[in-house]
Amino acid sequence: MRKLLVLFMTLVLAACTAVGSAMGNQSRIEQNKEKWQDANISHYRYNLFLSCFCVFSEDMPLIIEVQDGNVVSMEFQSGKEIDPALLELFNKLATIDRIFAEVEAGLNGAADSVVVKYDSTYGFPTEVTLDVEQQAADDELYLTISNFEKLS
Repeated sequence: MRKLLVLFMTLVLAACTAVGSAMGNQSRIEQNKEKWQDANISHYRYNLFLSCFCVFSEDMPLIIEVQDGNVVSMEFQSGKEIDPALLELFNKLATIDRIFAEVEAGLNGAADSVVVKYDSTYGFPTEVTLDVEQQAADDELYLTISNFEKLS
């Protein structure tokens, strides 16, 4: 009986730790999203490096320009033309607001694991690791946002 009680308490504490960690990530994203919104940047450019088990990795990063929430331009830094079949994936991540939405979806259960680092000035995610299913191989998605430039 004592062993059962110890096992039960261990499971409860582990669950509380996991929930506390998720809640901590949720408050961090909210704080950084607010910082991003308060910056009120309507025109910007950044590099987005997507790393996954994907055929397009050698062409990364994407150079993306956004104005008033709309993608003005998106191109591979390599100069290679973007395959139209990839546009759905790239468009999901083509603005800072959409990246925040993907991170929030992951934190709300769409992914087993979400790790995020944020820009200290504007609050946008600079590194994101999404692992949809920890027990599955090759489903991880890594995003790196770099060379952010405020254009107006």
